[in-house]
Amino acid sequence: MNNTKTRGFTLIELMIVVAIVAILSSIAYPAYTSSIAKGRRAQARTALAELLQQQERYLTQRNVYFAFTNASGVTNPVSVPFKTFAGDNIANASYWLSADACPDGAGGTLALADCVRVVASPVRADAEAGNLRMTSTGVKDCTGTKSSVCWK
Repeated sequence: MNNTKTRGFTLIELMIVVAIVAILSSIAYPAYTSSIAKGRRAQARTALAELLQQQERYLTQRNVYFAFTNASGVTNPVSVPFKTFAGDNIANASYWLSADACPDGAGGTLALADCVRVVASPVRADAEAGNLRMTSTGVKDCTGTKSSVCWK
């Protein structure tokens, strides 16, 4: 009589574990990516507020705001006196920052001595928020499909 017990998992037990892990992953991954996007948007909002403060300081010293563009971390002009990205360093930037003249509502723009609009453009696509924008007059908006996620 042989009393040895076989140790291990049956195929059914293994498949049940795989199914449970798959179900948990399908729930957790979207929540994780949503949380990461929210964190990046918060970082962009903070960077925009800091940039706007720096723009106000620049205005008090030179009587005009400073306009600059930023495409993929390459600013034009290169000698921008402000931080041009949101994040810890430029290699891990989550948003690129830029500044331009405010729109006047009639298709034109206001003078840079009167108003500046700072813009945070996402490095990775964010269809819900798109570009976050803030003006020196206090207007905040975004270009995304779900504007409720932009400024909260």
